Amino acid sequence: MTLVNITLKWISCSSENVVKLLHSNVTSISNADIVILGVPDESRSHAKRKGASKGPDSLRLASNYYEFFERDGNIIPICPMSGTLENKSILDFGNVARDDLYRLIFDLVSAKKVPITIGGDHSITTLILNGIYDALESDKIALLYFDAHPDFVSSTRNYYGSVITDSSEFINFTKSMLIGTRAAELEELENASKKKLEIITPLNIIEVGVNAIIKKIISKCRTSKVYLSIDLDCMDPGVAPGVSVPAPGGLFPLDLIYMIKKISENLQVVGMDIVELCPDYDFNQNTANHASRILMEMISSLKIR
Repeated sequence: MTLVNITLKWISCSSENVVKLLHSNVTSISNADIVILGVPDESRSHAKRKGASKGPDSLRLASNYYEFFERDGNIIPICPMSGTLENKSILDFGNVARDDLYRLIFDLVSAKKVPITIGGDHSITTLILNGIYDALESDKIALLYFDAHPDFVSSTRNYYGSVITDSSEFINFTKSMLIGTRAAELEELENASKKKLEIITPLNIIEVGVNAIIKKIISKCRTSKVYLSIDLDCMDPGVAPGVSVPAPGGLFPLDLIYMIKKISENLQVVGMDIVELCPDYDFNQNTANHASRILMEMISSLKIR
């Protein structure tokens, strides 16, 4: 499918009324290196906290409010802590329906674009990995899954707690890691052990240090195509309360940002998602602010090929 056809096919899925990221600096897919999509859907969530479908627009609003100054009629962006946005062509495509996500991801990756998807609940990751896997002609993906929970339930399927099970055929488990995990069911730990899926807990990071963990990740994934999945509950709820299923004892934002930046600088990242932002529980927009910063800092460090 040509880029023109991609644009014509999918433009009707993008809401004209949705707020768009001010970081979006091109107007067409053909001119973009990075395409940002929102998926305002929580239909596969079992969380008691509702509202993850509001996550995409909450993140955009936080980015536009806190990452830009207005002075003398000009909109002035802040700079990332390292890296640059100056050579990055970014398109915020708007929000799309869950049912259209697989095909759009397939088309974008086939066209050598890097999709970044904002959820919504975590189950969208399965659709994204499927689209990337098919676009890469069945090349299994190294998955770096930042989440308080392993999402490796197999006794129940097709929901936000079975993402790894539902995505198993797309994942290179020997090159993948669960990072920030601390709220696992026994079933999930057994499934991870069977697949030899390495788990990095917050205690592991405290014990050996964030730089040692980064070296381990880069060494493991150096020759692989890497996908980053960021459930915002990987962070401690004391600093990121606005998530669907909070779990104490989590990562701190700067450590998370630092890991993501180093991964983006050193590995072949083919896509990323940020999920489970739940604005109704987000005191002072803390979680949305962290999420928007994660997005900007990741893009600034991303290698564009």
